[in-house]
Amino acid sequence: MSNINILGIESSCDDTSAAVIQNGVLKSNLIANQKIHEKYGGVIPEIASREHQKNIIPVVDQAIKEADIKKEDLSAVAFTQGPGLKGSLLVGNSFAKGLSLGLKIPLIQVNHIHGHILSSFIIEKEKETIPNFPFICLVVSGGHTQFFYVKNYFKIELIGTTLDDAAGETYDKAAKMLGLEYPGGPIIDNLAKKGNCNKFKFTTPNVKNFDFSFSGIKTNILYFINKEKKQNKNFVDENIHDLCSSIQETINKYLIMKLEKAMKEYKTNEVCVTGGVAANSNLRSHLKRICETNKYKLHLPPIKFCTDNAAMIANIGYHKFLNKKFTNQETKAKSRQSIQEI
Repeated sequence: MSNINILGIESSCDDTSAAVIQNGVLKSNLIANQKIHEKYGGVIPEIASREHQKNIIPVVDQAIKEADIKKEDLSAVAFTQGPGLKGSLLVGNSFAKGLSLGLKIPLIQVNHIHGHILSSFIIEKEKETIPNFPFICLVVSGGHTQFFYVKNYFKIELIGTTLDDAAGETYDKAAKMLGLEYPGGPIIDNLAKKGNCNKFKFTTPNVKNFDFSFSGIKTNILYFINKEKKQNKNFVDENIHDLCSSIQETINKYLIMKLEKAMKEYKTNEVCVTGGVAANSNLRSHLKRICETNKYKLHLPPIKFCTDNAAMIANIGYHKFLNKKFTNQETKAKSRQSIQEI
């Protein structure tokens, strides 16, 4: 029996990534980061699109070489259809279509969030442990903060979402208020390690069920900083570690509070947390503590699979290939895409 080789392409935002999964095991995963956005304090969509065009051919070529195969050995090509930045998605979409057509192999569209949800199923060694269905999944990133009840690979129910901003965006905006560089989440995480998380108190929104709201937290942080700076212009610099620690604790405890509520509502003791914010060291510590206390089985993907990557796209592509869930050349990139579109 010949090998099943799935090429995954991820281009939803500012990272160009390509990966190869062979018979369900990851063989390569390459990511080209776009450092150019740092000087702007956020991702510029037009620049991101142009950078994807520069990066996609060498990244795909290297991913295939590192997997020790030739492009003619590919069984299918999977790509991120959405959600994401339209221009960035179009680059991956167009490249995947061309490769599929040229090699006469199936084309597989993948929902970006579906990739995150099942990122704990990415296997690097053949005997790795994967989650049991059903489980609760919290996807928490710069663009998304959502709860899902996952029944199997393709039956996924959205049970909670942010009503405004995402947790990762809140980290980045808070960092900007503190005069820190972009992306701010990792910087806050690092500075917070030397701070007192109880030094300053910020508002925790009261939103029903499993939904979130982060706009109030951002506003509270902004007003607090502006007020203190009027009395002491050096307030931020003098309290940077305590501010970062207190802001981080507010965001993460809010996520944990909602997670505990969701776990009690749904009859499962398995939980997965993924997305860029899942790389936060304080959040990971909180998660391990509450899961040990409540005897939940916690699945935290390696940090390299929490942020955007093509391994999670190839992973979904592999399972879709086994179920013959293919698409055609008429498929289009979607900047907005619900989890039902998987």
